Amino acid sequence: MQQNTFYNEILTDHNLHPVHKREIEGANYTLEGVNPSCGDDIVLSLRVEDGVIADGAYTGDGCAISQASADMMLDLVIGRSVDEAMRLKDIFLRMIKGEVTDEERDELEEAGILSDISHMPARVKCAVLGWHTMEEMLKE
Repeated sequence: MQQNTFYNEILTDHNLHPVHKREIEGANYTLEGVNPSCGDDIVLSLRVEDGVIADGAYTGDGCAISQASADMMLDLVIGRSVDEAMRLKDIFLRMIKGEVTDEERDELEEAGILSDISHMPARVKCAVLGWHTMEEMLKE
């Protein structure tokens, strides 16, 4: 019960007070991500300087899970190298499949609370929307 309350508080906080839902100046990567099965839609923008994600933001609309997941992802990857962001993305996607260790999940910080999404197949695409969008824009 305590884990579920914690999960709801973090999701609610990221939806009512998103830190990264805004426009940014000087983005050199921008990509729209859409989940056609439910209508979630985000436009992810990153400013990458010397291989480091210097800033990031998103705009768009969608369910609480897609919006909170994008906000948590940006909390995690801003200030990190592109390679580290992609490594964390890999951990997140494996976590959603139920294939990570506790230590790996801990590396995801708040995003680790979304591990239970693996038991809600209809919500998986919501949780991974921002992460897949980042992957698509940064892969070479």
